[in-house]
Amino acid sequence: MTQIIEVKTKKQRKEFVEYPLRLYKDNPNFVPPLYGDEMKIFTEKNIYFKTCKSVFYLAQRDGKTVGRIQGIIQMQYNDVHGTKQARFTRFDCENDPNTAKLLFDAVETWAKAQQMQTLVGPLGYSDLEREGLLIEGFDYLSTFEEQYNHAYYADLIENCGYAKDVDWVEFRLFSTPQQDERLKKFGERALERHNLRIVSDGLNKRQIIKRYANGIFQCIDECYKDLYGTVPFTPEMIKQMVDQFMLIINKRYIMVVCDENDEVAAFGFCLPGIGKAVQKTGGKLTLGCLIRLLKAVKNPDSIDLGLVGIMPKYRKSGLSAYIMTVLQNMLSTKGVEYLETNLNLETNANIQTNWKHFDFIQHKRRRSYIKYLNTIE
Repeated sequence: MTQIIEVKTKKQRKEFVEYPLRLYKDNPNFVPPLYGDEMKIFTEKNIYFKTCKSVFYLAQRDGKTVGRIQGIIQMQYNDVHGTKQARFTRFDCENDPNTAKLLFDAVETWAKAQQMQTLVGPLGYSDLEREGLLIEGFDYLSTFEEQYNHAYYADLIENCGYAKDVDWVEFRLFSTPQQDERLKKFGERALERHNLRIVSDGLNKRQIIKRYANGIFQCIDECYKDLYGTVPFTPEMIKQMVDQFMLIINKRYIMVVCDENDEVAAFGFCLPGIGKAVQKTGGKLTLGCLIRLLKAVKNPDSIDLGLVGIMPKYRKSGLSAYIMTVLQNMLSTKGVEYLETNLNLETNANIQTNWKHFDFIQHKRRRSYIKYLNTIE
């Protein structure tokens, strides 16, 4: 008989984090998150405790874990949007409809008891967490920022009464034989015309982050506020994100554009592809993993597009052309084979139009599901 257990003890927390590592042990395309970061979600070091409620469940049969799921109520999101939404994330499960139903029943009961009206996901605490269920592209290596899942997950979720809410598509970009000089000149003229400058050229990565992190995240809030599942960043959230990614940031893949007052007008940053570096140890930062990680950061064979933002007053300035030339330059770096765009909303034509400047393929698709709940009176 399958039992659903709410995660409370240290042993149960460890089991919650380690279950997917066993489930995908022999899968060459699964990339785990950093183990230490996952363990922090249960502690006060997870600053989302201030803006979210969470619950964690394990499904066990004969003492063996056969599934897991997390429920989240993002109170900040609900306040901003005037909604009563709960989220599910970190769903992993054996290929058994009954096990999946028991897990979702547990999260739905928890959400309804708190008067939530919808349950959506996979969505994390914010859109900078892993999100979306992979429904196309199972034969491609995940990026470090993405969650991998088996193809049967979609059937398990849909059998529990969930339907498509939104889809994201992903692209793999390749270097073109020759850069478009017109695009480069157009971008450079945009900088001159608006008295903008690239401030990241003369600073190391820590100096860039220290001086411009707040401006970058203000730009993120402004540019991404209307996108699916986003929440404004608090100072604590900014610090946590910076701390998590500092190790894997390479200064070569950071661009910050400022105006004459040193205010951030646009930014873009990519991350070295580190998926292969963390696979072997299940995301644990052993000495061997750390060595592989640092090598991948210094000389990556692929690049992951992180975030790009242009403040509204400059969106028609031509800055996007400059950013595309920066990405083209990254792809021309020795040893870099391709750039992964990560998630683009399928309805976001503005961002997808930019990929015409590259040789590309659309190789993955992800989905967020929704279910409407009958709340408990």
